[in-house]
Amino acid sequence: MEIYLIRHGIAQEKQPDIQDEERRLTKAGRQKTEKVAQRIKQMGLQFDVILTSPLVRAYQTAEILITAGLSTQLEESIYVAPNGNMEGWLNEWLEPKNYAQNSQIALVGHEPCLSNWAEIMLWGEVKHSLVLKKAGMIGIKLPEIGSPVGRSQMFWLASPKYLL
Repeated sequence: MEIYLIRHGIAQEKQPDIQDEERRLTKAGRQKTEKVAQRIKQMGLQFDVILTSPLVRAYQTAEILITAGLSTQLEESIYVAPNGNMEGWLNEWLEPKNYAQNSQIALVGHEPCLSNWAEIMLWGEVKHSLVLKKAGMIGIKLPEIGSPVGRSQMFWLASPKYLL
């Protein structure tokens, strides 16, 4: 199974009059994310499902991926929200779904959570070595059997500039 960790696009700056959960993609963020989505589509990638954080900027990013034709299924989950729980995602969302080994699942979320999740799957611990840029993507192949913690393989790490 392949998991694609995708960071939301460029969003509004933090402001006292806008709650963090409500920050939207900027015009530039939307345009860049649309270009990245089109490039991913041209490369032939297709997701069985896109799981997104409920925060507006992540949800908007996921909608752009859907509009680009990268999946027909979109689900919202608190697991990929800031400070989301990887163990909960594995045990309470992923495992019960029983996806096929050749499934491709996209998770649209936030930093540093996505990089931390990737590092836990790769090395079993957070090393603060990976950085996922806005609208960037990390691809992780999960092992066929058993826990992915410390046993997965990274096959993709791309910032948007390498996808445009």
